[in-house]
This record gives sequence, structure tokens and C-alpha cells, in this order.
Amino acid sequence: MLYCRFHRSERFLACPASSGVPLLACPAVPARRVPLLLAAIVLVAAVSLAGCTDGASTAPPQAAQSQSTQPPSIQDAAASSNPPPGVEPQGAQAPATPAADKLQPPPPFTGWPKPAVALFITGQQLGYIEPCGCTGLENQKGGLARRHTLLRQLRDDRGWPVVALDVGSQVRRYGRQQEFKFQHTASALRTLGYSSVVLGAADLKLPVGELFSGTNPDDKPSIFTAANVALLGREFQPPFQVIESGGKKIGVIGVLGDSFEQKLTGDELQHEPALEGLKDSCRDLKAQNCDYHVLLAHATPDEAKSIAAEIPLFDLVVCAGGGSLPSSELEAIEGSKSKLVNVSHKAMHVGVVGLFDDRAMPVRYAVVPLDAQFKDSPEMLELLANYQAQLKSEGLEGLGLKPQAHPSGHKFVGSETCGECHTKAMAKWSKTPHAQATDSLVHPPNSRGDIARHFDPECLSCHVTGWEPQKFAPLASGYLSLTATPKLQHNGCENCHGPGSGHVAAENGEGTDEQRSKLRAQMRLPIAGGVAENKCRECHDEDNSPDFSHKGFAEYWKEVEHPGKD
Repeated sequence: MLYCRFHRSERFLACPASSGVPLLACPAVPARRVPLLLAAIVLVAAVSLAGCTDGASTAPPQAAQSQSTQPPSIQDAAASSNPPPGVEPQGAQAPATPAADKLQPPPPFTGWPKPAVALFITGQQLGYIEPCGCTGLENQKGGLARRHTLLRQLRDDRGWPVVALDVGSQVRRYGRQQEFKFQHTASALRTLGYSSVVLGAADLKLPVGELFSGTNPDDKPSIFTAANVALLGREFQPPFQVIESGGKKIGVIGVLGDSFEQKLTGDELQHEPALEGLKDSCRDLKAQNCDYHVLLAHATPDEAKSIAAEIPLFDLVVCAGGGSLPSSELEAIEGSKSKLVNVSHKAMHVGVVGLFDDRAMPVRYAVVPLDAQFKDSPEMLELLANYQAQLKSEGLEGLGLKPQAHPSGHKFVGSETCGECHTKAMAKWSKTPHAQATDSLVHPPNSRGDIARHFDPECLSCHVTGWEPQKFAPLASGYLSLTATPKLQHNGCENCHGPGSGHVAAENGEGTDEQRSKLRAQMRLPIAGGVAENKCRECHDEDNSPDFSHKGFAEYWKEVEHPGKD
């Protein structure tokens, strides 16, 4: 690697300002310096050859000094030879060059021998059972289907003993759709072989009956556990689990932090403060003589640390409230032997803690992003299809969604009516993805195209006309179905400008000139003051359109910019 001080960039014998011209041929390099550069090249080559290592080499020497290994972007070499998408979903990644390949971080488990046990840690799914796919599945992370594939790679392909643990919040809202989603997720976790799962704060907003049927569906012991919360009766949810795997006993106990526990209501939920619930359960768990103790703390980081300092039992504390990104390494908790790890927001990553019979390095840690390198599990795709079929069967009424009147009092007329006067704007709109928004639900343009989603309110809210995007609910006179309201398919004019019935009536001669002028003003969407941008963000949010924030409103506006009335 030689450094061109004239163009201030490191590049292998090349200067970027000269479009890849070799450094020796860079016009900014004086001819008198060429002999010196040639000598430098010979020296660099000699040093490089002396430092080469065999391709079978594992971890760098410094890795052995740490109990935590965390590459910033991770790919399982056994799973794919293609480079993974970027850390944040910002569009398709450019093909890597040979030089860039050398700068790529190693796969997640580089240098790992086979662990005695691998703890597979997730949580905070918050309803994201799959990436929505709006910006391309290849640019988004997460989903049960990819999670299942990673689990199989570890268990089946690598032969690792895996203990899967989840720290809760499978859903993030309440309502009938969330109840269905929780039921399907609970079923998925059992299929994936999870050993212990905590009911999170968002889960506990659901009716206890629905929670109970999802957590106790058969005669098998429940995988849902918590020391200070129970549904209906303590006998239905064990306060802790003891899992035997890889010749070791792993003791796992769950707890709901006091900041969440204090908000619980209803007689059907038995609950108490975290430390009170943990005291007896931890004494009983300690008597099991486990090799490793894990606390699944659906709590804030401060609460989790306080518990670990108060109860010196746990080797690992998994926390659900640490922010949007997962821990990059295991954090020491002051005043205890415990290590703290935070899970990923929306379950976009999996944390893997490897336990080894190695005194020098008994614990290792890695984070795996659930990106497009992991193919979809057929079993989970079937579950997703069944979930969509249930939404279709229930319909909007069965899901408890009753259309509410628009604040303006006007009704939706459809984009075709708008286009009768605004022909240029209509011509522009018809060439944008907005004009095919509903079609992308009926026939998704991705690998899950056989799973239609045009009965899913969480998808419809931004793919049809006349819904409240952030409330996932229809407005009066808005879209109902492909057959009942065909003119309100797609993301039309009125989603941004408001329902047009009053405006159309005024332009057709109803009312006074003053009323007509007022209605025209109401239909305008100003760019100034961020009014238009804020309206766009109702759908182009971080969840469904992360690229919007990275590119910015100005770039997106160029794609849809349209004039007023012809």
C-alpha cells in the first residue's frame, strides 16, 4: 500500500484522483521521484512477503486476548461467498473489488473452535416477523425465516449444541392483528427450538387469554418463563429453566423490570417487583448446580445492572432495553461477575455467546446480522402465509378496524378524478412506484411473491388511498378492497393532498368563489417548513423506508415532483 500525498488517499499503487492510474504514472508525481518510488515498491513487497501467513490461519494474535470477538459486519463463510449488505439498509451494495475484499471484516466465528454450548440470543421483535420488503428484501434485516436458517446452520451444518433464548416483546401494539401475530410467533419459537422466552412489556398488553393460549398450547412445559410475572397462575409458567446441552447445565431465569411491572394491570396477571420475585427462584435455581447462569431481563440497562449487583449469581445478563443496536461486546457489570449484552432492535441481529472448555478464553461473543445472506426457511414461509391467510379470513371488520371520518369532513374521490384537471401531475404520478403500490402487495416483487399481503392492514396503510399510515386503520370513504373500491388502489394524490370531494364540487360550480379559493389552498402541500417532507415520512419512515432518511427528502422529491393544475 503506497500513499499518494498529492491526492491524500491510500490506494494500492494507484491514485484515485487519476481514475485508478498507477501511482507511478500519476501526473502529480514529479519524474525525479520515480526512482525513489520504485525503491519503495521493492521494500513494501519484501516486507509484505515476509509477513504473509498461510490461508488456514485463524484469528489474529490479539483476538486470543479478548473474551469478546465482534466484527462490525458479519457473514457466515459457509453460508455464502457473496459480501453481505451494509450495516444499515441503504440500497444495493456495489460489487466488491479484489482490493476491497482484503478490507472486509472476517466472518463472525473466525477462530472459534466448536463451543461446548452456543447461546443464541434474540429479543425485541416488536411485530417484525419479517422485513416488509418495501425497499427490497436484500436491503433489510431480520425475520423469522432467516433466523431459522441461521439456527440450522449452527445446529446442523456446524454441529453446535445451541440453546436459543429470547428476552421478549414479540409485538409492539395491541389489537386483534397483534394477537394473531403473537400466536404465530409463539408457534414459530417452539418450531425453532427455543428453550426460554420472556413475556415483554408489549406482549403483556394483549389479553391474558390470548397470551395463555399462545404460551401454553399443549401438554408440554411452557418455554415462557419469568420469576415475577405469571399468567393466571404460577403453575403455568416456570420461574426458571434448566437446560442440559453439550454436557453442561445452563440455568436461565427471566424477569420483568420494575419500570414495566409497575404498569401492569388486571387480576389475571400475577406480578411483583423484580427482586422480590427473584429471591426464592434464584435460591432454587442455585440448588440445581448449573455450570452457567443467565438472566433474561426485560428491563432497562440500569435495572439489569442493579439486579446483577444485588444477586451475584448470573454469569450473563441479557437486556432488552439497551437501544436500537445490539451490544458490540460483552460489558462487565461493576460490582458483579456478570457480563451484560443488549439485544438488537426489531430482532435484526442475533447475538451468539459461545461457552468453551478453555481457561484462557472460556467465553466468546459475536453478532450476526440477519441479512440476505440467509435464505428463507420453508417452514417459516409457510407460517407467514398462514398468518396472511388468517388476516384475509378475518377481514377488516374481524380485525376490529372501523373506518373513521377524515378531520376535514371530505371524502376520497380517487386519483383518476384528480387527473381530469391535473393532467401533467397525473402523468408524472403514473410513472412512479406510488401508482403500482397496491399491485406490489398482490404480487410482491421479491422472493416471497407467492405470499400476497393485500389483506394486511400494516401493509395496506401505505399502499392504498384513504388510510391513516401510522395507525394502520382505514378512513371513511377510503380503500376497502380490490373489488369494493377499485378507484382507491395505490398510493394516490389524496394521501398527500387530502380527500378531494369538496375541492371537486367547488370546481364544478358549487359554493362561492371564496369557498373555492379556500378549498384550493387546503389541497396544496407546501414544500416550505417541511410540511411535504413530514407528510412523506408518515410512510417513508425508518421501519419501511430507511433509505429515505439517508438520501433525504430533496432526492426523493425529484422522483415525484409534479406541477399544479395545467
